[in-house]
Amino acid sequence: MGPNPNPTANFVEDAYVSQSVSQQEFRETLALWPSGVTVVTARVGDLPLGMTVSSFSSLSLDPPLILACIAKSAKSHDGIVRADGFAVHVLARDQEDISRLFARPGPEKFDEVPTDAGLFGAPLLPLGVARLVCSHEAGVDGGDHTILIGRVLEVARTDLSPLLYWDRDYRSAT
Repeated sequence: MGPNPNPTANFVEDAYVSQSVSQQEFRETLALWPSGVTVVTARVGDLPLGMTVSSFSSLSLDPPLILACIAKSAKSHDGIVRADGFAVHVLARDQEDISRLFARPGPEKFDEVPTDAGLFGAPLLPLGVARLVCSHEAGVDGGDHTILIGRVLEVARTDLSPLLYWDRDYRSAT
């Protein structure tokens, strides 16, 4: 490695540094970022939609906005990003099975978990750490994802420990 261009930065001599990032390098690097696990649900007509989403974040306190990144390759992408509203379920450590279930395509997964109907008809899963019910605020192009922005209308929360995903595996914060 050459001289440090920023002498005030912490610099690790044996760190792996790439000047050109491949998709695989990018994916492997991002796998080292621990994240919470959410499931986003919506309803279009009579069809319930839902998918596991790890790219989720708060966006604004005033107004209360969140964002979830929805893969364009997902079968439920079009319905979720066009729905008038949706729910984001922040999963608890004991809800790994729900995460795995909603990582699969198809509406039959709703036959395997109890739901209630929320605002906009969004299916509400059993409460884990938290749930945010949102109106559709915007959808923004984000490469191979749509950045879905929602205005938070309702929240529910518990003191349960969250389900985390890090280095391609489920983990716990405790």
